[in-house]
Amino acid sequence: MQVKIYNQKGEEAGKAILSKDVFGLDINNDLIHQVAISQRANQRQNNAQAKDRSEVRGGGKKPWRQKGTGRARHGSRRSPIWAGGGITFGPRNQRNYQGVVPKKMRQKALLMVLSAKAKENFLLIIDEWPLLAEAKTKFIAQLLSLLPCKNKSCLLISEEHDRNLFLASRNLSNVGLRAIKDINVLDLLNYQYVLTTKKALKFLEKENVKK
Repeated sequence: MQVKIYNQKGEEAGKAILSKDVFGLDINNDLIHQVAISQRANQRQNNAQAKDRSEVRGGGKKPWRQKGTGRARHGSRRSPIWAGGGITFGPRNQRNYQGVVPKKMRQKALLMVLSAKAKENFLLIIDEWPLLAEAKTKFIAQLLSLLPCKNKSCLLISEEHDRNLFLASRNLSNVGLRAIKDINVLDLLNYQYVLTTKKALKFLEKENVKK
């Protein structure tokens, strides 16, 4: 499979041949879904905590005597059926939402999503990132406006963490930036286009091609 390589002016500057072991895999939607759901669960912050009747303040005294009042019997004002009482089956922060997926399955799902991006022409390659002396958003916005991902959501993948590139791209809506070692299935699915460089592409293939 071949993809176009663009320069920083948005012009075609050659073609890259993609490895079949990385970008030519058959898609298993069930595996991708399993990994994506697991990542979403692992990002979940379990902060919600409702008090049960043993944790609500007050209620030490029986509201009224058991018999003779004509009213229903009650033992505590902390009962869940009372206003201000405890919550029945409320959220508890002891609940564990973590999902564990084996490393090889996560890697396989990642390559499947990359393969789908390549097949649908949503994988874009540029020769190199512009050297930003300043973290100016207009430079990245101008570059993206010259590529097919113009006005579309796009994930930028750099060879390593670049502070100026990060600062220049973070103010753009629907644009994300990840170092190649940090990419994951959920990030790839959240953006329509993926934009990376020849160097990052070679690194990705080197790390994942079957030996």
